[in-house]
Amino acid sequence: MKILRFVTLCAAVSLLTLTAGFAQHVQTDFDHQANFAQYKTYSWKAIKPDASLWDSRIKDAVNAQLAAKGLAQVADGGEIAIVAIKTSQTQRTLQTFYDGFGGGWRWRGFGGSGESTTTEQDYQEGTLVIDLYDGKTKQLIWRGSTESVLSDKADKNEKNLDKGVAKMFKDFPPGSGKR
Repeated sequence: MKILRFVTLCAAVSLLTLTAGFAQHVQTDFDHQANFAQYKTYSWKAIKPDASLWDSRIKDAVNAQLAAKGLAQVADGGEIAIVAIKTSQTQRTLQTFYDGFGGGWRWRGFGGSGESTTTEQDYQEGTLVIDLYDGKTKQLIWRGSTESVLSDKADKNEKNLDKGVAKMFKDFPPGSGKR
């Protein structure tokens, strides 16, 4: 019975660790000299690489956040120019489970003959970087990025995109709390 509890505990801890590893990571940074109160309009410059099904989804997610902050989209020549960069890459994780029968270091040397099983899992991780540039000076004024594990279900990925972009723009514009 102790062995079953130990194996269950190990599996639960591993699952919790694996889930935490797949959490969405969001980071932002900005030019501390920029006066964000002066910006009222924005326009899109590029999404790189372009020509994917995700271009309109990315624009919709960012547009919704900026509209909620009081910024208006214009076709061209906005006070803020937006560039989005999206990538995906394959990551690998290793999970090792021990059977609990010996193995490892003990008080008086190396333990008995326990067994362990290591499995390898590949997964896709996507990254989205949103850069905001001053439309006149072309200087970078704000950058946000989000990383998360990609699902094989498009609707789940779209929800993760919306959630990541919302987290990204949560404290935008910087330093003012709310616009």
